[in-house]
Amino acid sequence: MPLLIEPALPAGTFRAVKQPCLIVDDRLVVRPWSADDVECVEAAFACPAIQRWHVRRVDGEDEARGWIAGWERRWADETDASWAVVDAREDRPVGQVGLRTISLFEASAQLSYWVLPSSRGAGIASAAVVALTRWAFETIRLNRLSLLHSTANTASCRVADKAGYGREGTLRSSMLHADGWHDVHLHARLRSDSAPA
Repeated sequence: MPLLIEPALPAGTFRAVKQPCLIVDDRLVVRPWSADDVECVEAAFACPAIQRWHVRRVDGEDEARGWIAGWERRWADETDASWAVVDAREDRPVGQVGLRTISLFEASAQLSYWVLPSSRGAGIASAAVVALTRWAFETIRLNRLSLLHSTANTASCRVADKAGYGREGTLRSSMLHADGWHDVHLHARLRSDSAPA
C-alpha cells in the first residue's frame, strides 16, 4: 500500500555519518562507547538506583562488552544510539545519554540518560541532554525529542525541566518497573522550540 507522504528523514540519515563526539563543556564530552568502558557499564547496572528506573542489570564483563558492542549495530540499523558521558580530564565515563526508538519517518526519538552515583548532583545529565538535543536538531534534523520517566523519579523530572523539555502530560500506568506499573511524565522539545536559557 503506497504512503501518502514521504518519510521526514531518509533511510541512512544516521548510517551516513560517523557517530560523533560532542563537547558538552570544559569538563564533559559525550562520545561513543569504547571496549575500555566495561567497568563503568558494570558499575552502572549494578547500581540499585539505575536498576530501579532502567530495569536492567548486566551480569559480568562479557555482558557488559556485549552491551557496548551492540550500540554499533543499533546505530547502523538506525533504531537507537548511546553515548558515554565522559569526564574530559580523565576520559572516564560518568554516565550515559542516548536516543531510543528512533523514527526516521516521523523524525523523532526518545531520550535516555543515567549518571553514576559518584557524579550525581553536578548537572551532568541535563548538560549531556542539552548537548545531544542540539546535535539531534541541528545536525540530524530530528523534529521532536521526547523524554519519559516515572512520576516517582523526581530527579529525572528536574533533568528534563533544566534541559528545556516541557511537560506535556501524564501517561497513566504506562511504564512497568520491578515494583509494578508507574504513571509516567511525558516531556518533549521540538526543533522549533527555543533553546533553554
